[in-house]
Amino acid sequence: MLVTTALAPALWGTTYLTTTMLLPEDRPLLAATLRALPAGILLLILCRRLPRGAWWWKSWVLGMLNIGAFFALLFIAAYRLPGGVAAIMGGIQPLVIALLASRVLHERLTSRVVTAGATGLIGVCLIVLQAQARLDAVGLLAAIGGTLSMASGIVLTKKWGQPAPPLTTTAWQLIAGGLSLLVLMLVIEGLPIAPLTPPNIIGYTYLSVIGTAFAYVMWFRGIARLAASTTAFLGLLSPVVAILLGWLIASENLTPMQIAGIVIVLSSISAAIISKPAQAARASKTLAEEPAR
Repeated sequence: MLVTTALAPALWGTTYLTTTMLLPEDRPLLAATLRALPAGILLLILCRRLPRGAWWWKSWVLGMLNIGAFFALLFIAAYRLPGGVAAIMGGIQPLVIALLASRVLHERLTSRVVTAGATGLIGVCLIVLQAQARLDAVGLLAAIGGTLSMASGIVLTKKWGQPAPPLTTTAWQLIAGGLSLLVLMLVIEGLPIAPLTPPNIIGYTYLSVIGTAFAYVMWFRGIARLAASTTAFLGLLSPVVAILLGWLIASENLTPMQIAGIVIVLSSISAAIISKPAQAARASKTLAEEPAR
């Protein structure tokens, strides 16, 4: 379960490089809309099931937090920040989610979680501070806002549960968020004037099918079965993948301090997750027994 859930943030780490290399410039809302809405429609065609009762408004709230607001802020950050830096700002997410989960879900805020979260944040700060790039204030605020939005969405998703399989609930959220993004895009950016190029189409298709439809099904499946703080630490894989791809493909500099930061981040993930397989197993067993109870 940990491995399949970890695929989601690893794939999200490719968003920044894909955006800068394949997508048209200065169209963050178009990118967010074309990433979310087609993916939601595809999944809805596969599951053929609509929300019922309170899940109409719950899907909209979760869709805005996990998809609509998050995607809009994510792409604003991706367009205004260099590769990897926007994703690295997600380093505060484990601490935010651990705090919210302790208040809303009554998960224990242990010293191990706090220490691992602080260590992970130090690691990502090392990567950011050593980046040879201009840090745009609006881009940084957008990255932080996106992190807070997704953190709230993860905790609410865990609190409300999932009334249907992950593929179905993911479709609901993607469509709710995608429709909201569509309205926002038409008001602020308008329809694109220039036709999309083949690289644009490849980029949007990859982000929608692989980076969104597949990744979010794996992500929400993991949220349903793992503790909220566990999925939060898996999210730290996104900045690691982003910075490594920037070095491997975009020829960005990777300094010794950045390498140390990556090692620290991976160590914090190990301390918070991999070293506690028994606890994760107990959580999965408890969840499996809930329907019987």
